[in-house]
Amino acid sequence: MERSHISLESMLSKVDSFNKGVMDQMDNYKQLIFGAKPKWTVILTVTACGASALVLLLKWFGHQQSWKKIQKAKVRRERSLQRAEHAVCQFNESHPETDTSLILSLSLAELSKQLKDGTLTPQAVFHSYMEKTLEVNRRLNCCTEVLLESWDQLEDVDSHKDGLLYGVPVSIKENIGYKGHDSTCGVICKLDLPATGDSVLVEVLKRQGAIPFVKTNVPQGLQNFDCGNPIYGLTLNPHNPQKTSGGSSGGEGALIGGGGSVLGLGSDIGGSIRIPSSFCGICGFKPTANRLSLRGASSCTRGQKSVLSSLGPMARDVDSLALCMQALLCDHMFRLDPTVPPIPFNQQVYQSSKSLRIGYYENDGYAMPSPSMGRALRETKALLEKAGHTLVSFSPPRLIYAMHELIVRGLLGDGGTTLLSHLKGGPVDPCLRDQIIPYSLPRTVNKILSILLKPIFPRIAASLDSLRGVGSVQDLWRHHADVEDYIHEVIAEWRRCELDVLLCPMVGPAYIHNYPGQLTSTLTYTVIYNLLNFPAGVVPVSTVTAEDEEELRHYKGNYGDLWDKLYKKAVTGGEGLPVAVQCVALPWQDELCLRFMREVEMLVREDKK
Repeated sequence: MERSHISLESMLSKVDSFNKGVMDQMDNYKQLIFGAKPKWTVILTVTACGASALVLLLKWFGHQQSWKKIQKAKVRRERSLQRAEHAVCQFNESHPETDTSLILSLSLAELSKQLKDGTLTPQAVFHSYMEKTLEVNRRLNCCTEVLLESWDQLEDVDSHKDGLLYGVPVSIKENIGYKGHDSTCGVICKLDLPATGDSVLVEVLKRQGAIPFVKTNVPQGLQNFDCGNPIYGLTLNPHNPQKTSGGSSGGEGALIGGGGSVLGLGSDIGGSIRIPSSFCGICGFKPTANRLSLRGASSCTRGQKSVLSSLGPMARDVDSLALCMQALLCDHMFRLDPTVPPIPFNQQVYQSSKSLRIGYYENDGYAMPSPSMGRALRETKALLEKAGHTLVSFSPPRLIYAMHELIVRGLLGDGGTTLLSHLKGGPVDPCLRDQIIPYSLPRTVNKILSILLKPIFPRIAASLDSLRGVGSVQDLWRHHADVEDYIHEVIAEWRRCELDVLLCPMVGPAYIHNYPGQLTSTLTYTVIYNLLNFPAGVVPVSTVTAEDEEELRHYKGNYGDLWDKLYKKAVTGGEGLPVAVQCVALPWQDELCLRFMREVEMLVREDKK
């Protein structure tokens, strides 16, 4: 009985323990359900760690995929370069009589004439320029891919012997569509998306007998005037490797400036043809928007309508630009893109020699020109006056307002969201990194910063506020109306001064690498004419002298702020670099603008004799 009693007590004890365990477990479940803090802390910590690990894993996987895409693009480029090298060697072995140096020395007009009369063959010209392109690319890293299909086109080129550009090799900016090839704009998300057809201008070039043979490098996202991206790397200036070739058509500027191309196509939304032309010592022309078709050109900010983009030619002289425009402005382009006004090139206006009434300004009040920029403008003005033209002082009205409220706020109407979305999933190039920092900040932060900085750096503060873009569809419509009103305000001032054309400074000389992303403030001299939709072109007129460099040591700028100090550093060490001026006309007067550019070029050339 005693053993049974002990056994019963033991059993009762176990039952009590079991019940207590059940109750404790119920309490635990209650805590889990009703929120005991210690347990939720653990759960949340574990969940957060797991989520973070998952995010890191996904990022790692994304970067691995991006890296693979980049490597694939690099391999593709290297193979195209090697195949081109092999083809050039084969041609040279079988045609030792080819005078490559003579071919490369000819202007586009001379080259075209000798191709048409049979003095030169398209094969000799093509391989001479291909050989030079490969050499220039080894020095400057300006090409993204050789268009191997160009050899097929070379075989068939005699079927277009009547074309204005028969047998002429033409380089094209990377974002211009060519069937079977990527137009990445330097961003990884556009890799492995080859064009399903040629862009309109490439089709027209081919119809006119030209041979697009290579694509050229761009900055990441195109919205920058340096020239580097994570896919194809950094392009160097042909005159000084420590300096940038400019952007966003920087590969074109470097290749043409280095002698590897006689004619190229670029695009321009804030100076992207004109700045590389200035930095590399060549001529470049931004036509009136929609004078040339944009169909088939890639962009990272498509749909932005406040500041307009144009495709246009780049070359060693103004006559080459005019010949390219004449070739492109043909019935074939007007049929391919009926949205382009069917206005053929007006040769009579281009060849006119009547005296001009020319407006000019040396300082726009926003970004003070460098000593070499100012001197180049003054010397050009003096040559024009000596030649019998009338020079009249002119200032674009309310330029500070236009820069902040119309240009910056318009270009970044979405606060930079669209551009940033194209940069996801891969590294950001050093040339763009500083520029996009404020784009990544919340709009409220930019507003607070602008208020805090206003008493010290008013220009920088106003720009930060503009980076917030527009807030609503209603605001966007109002913004478009303000742009339209401003265009007519400038035209009214132009008419009041009775101007034919306008002479103004051109951004330069070439900056040290990675400075352009910190100095969008200096774009007032170029981007204003994208806003206004005025045709504008660049002509090199001088080089930086030792005296310019000495004067630069005392440069203070218009504001004496951080941007002025950065600009001084960016252009220091530029002795010997090319310096240009900019020529401008009213919308749709592209031929008059080119005629003015030719006048400047001729006067400068004669003055140097």
